[in-house]
Amino acid sequence: MPLVSRRVAVLGATGSIGTSALDVIARHPGTLRATVLAAGSNVAALVALCRTHAPDHAVIADESRFAELRDALADAGLATQPHAGNAALDALVAGDACDTVVAAIVGAAGLSSTLAAAHAGKRLLLANKESLVLAGALVIAAADAAGAEIIPIDSEHNAVFQCLGSREAGAQVRKIVLTASGGPFRGRSRASLEAVTVAQAVAHPKWSMGPKISVDSATLMNKGLELIEAAHLFNVGRDRLDVLVHPQSLVHSLVEFIDGSTLAQLGLPDMRTALSIGLGWPQRIDSGVGGLDLLRHGSLDFEAPDMDAFPCLRLAWHALEAGGAAPAVLNAANESAVSAFLQGKIGFLAIPALVEDALAAHAHAPADSLDALLAADGLARQFSQGWIHRTTTGQARSA
Repeated sequence: MPLVSRRVAVLGATGSIGTSALDVIARHPGTLRATVLAAGSNVAALVALCRTHAPDHAVIADESRFAELRDALADAGLATQPHAGNAALDALVAGDACDTVVAAIVGAAGLSSTLAAAHAGKRLLLANKESLVLAGALVIAAADAAGAEIIPIDSEHNAVFQCLGSREAGAQVRKIVLTASGGPFRGRSRASLEAVTVAQAVAHPKWSMGPKISVDSATLMNKGLELIEAAHLFNVGRDRLDVLVHPQSLVHSLVEFIDGSTLAQLGLPDMRTALSIGLGWPQRIDSGVGGLDLLRHGSLDFEAPDMDAFPCLRLAWHALEAGGAAPAVLNAANESAVSAFLQGKIGFLAIPALVEDALAAHAHAPADSLDALLAADGLARQFSQGWIHRTTTGQARSA
C-alpha cells in the first residue's frame, strides 16, 4: 500500500515536538509536505524554518509581530504567506491549506486550533494534552461528529494506540498502564525537594522537552495530565488506568487484556517514532530513530509512583474522579504555578500546594459547555495569581 500524501500544518513548529515533526516530514519529500508552520512569538526561528521547509503559510500567534514576520519573509525571498493571531491560525487549520495537523502548541493556548482541526475532520496528531484535559469530551465529540482521525503523539498514548491498533479500547481491555520516567527527582523525599532549582527541574534525564513540560515531568503532573487524556482518548474510566515508574523510558505503555495477555510498546525515547506513526498510519515509515538494543540497555525496572513526594499525580487522580470542571481547574492552576516557578516567584513544592488550593476553591464550577470550561479556567488562573502574590508576600503556604 503506497503512503498517502499529506499536507501538514505544524502548530508549535519551533518547539521540540514541532522540530521533530519537521525532521520526519523532511525524510519523505515525495509524500509529506509542511504547508503551514505556526509559532508563538519567535519570528526569527519561524522564518528560519520557512527557509528550510518552504511552507505556503506561516503564522505568528503574537499579532504585534505580523509586520516583522511579513518583512522577514519578503527579505528572505520566500513566497510563504504571513499571518498572525489565533483566528488566522484556526482558519488555516480548518481550510484547504492542510489535511493533517500536528497540534503541539503548549498549554491551553492550543485548544482553539485543536478544536478547529477536529471540527474540520482533519487527521489530528495530538501532542497538546491540555486540550483534552481542559475540554476532552468536547474535542472527542467534535472529532467523532466530523470524522476527524485523532492519533495521539504523547509517547505513552501513542504506545497504547499501537498496542490497540486504534483508539477503541473496548471491553476486551482490562487495564491501560502508562509509564513514567520518574523525572530528575525520582527516589527523593518530599522534604528534599524544598530547595529544588529551576535548572534542576528542567534537566530531564531521558527526554528533550520545553521548560513547562520538563517541570511537569519533575512534579509528575505530566503523568497526571496524561491519565486524564487517556480517559478521553480511549474511553476508559479511572478503574482501568494505572501508572508505573519506569526509569529506563523504554517501555512507553502497556495494555492488559481480559485474557491475561499484556502488550507493551518499546522503543528509544525519541518523539519522532510517535510522530511517524501519526503521519504514516496505518503504515509504518522511516522516522530516523534507531532500533532498540535490549542487550545493551540491560534490565527494565518498574516501581510504584511516590505520591507523597509528588502529590501532583494524586491531585490529577482526584480531578479525573471528580470530573466536571476539576480537570480544567487543575490544568489552569498548574500552568500558573509552573510559570511562577520558572520565573523564580515560588518554590517547587508550592506548585502542588497551589493546585490543591485551586481545586478546593473551584473544582465544582459548571462544566456543561466550552464557555463554562473556559470560565472555570479563567477563575482558576485568577485565583492562582492571587495565591502567588500572597506567597511572595509571605501570606500563603508553600508546601
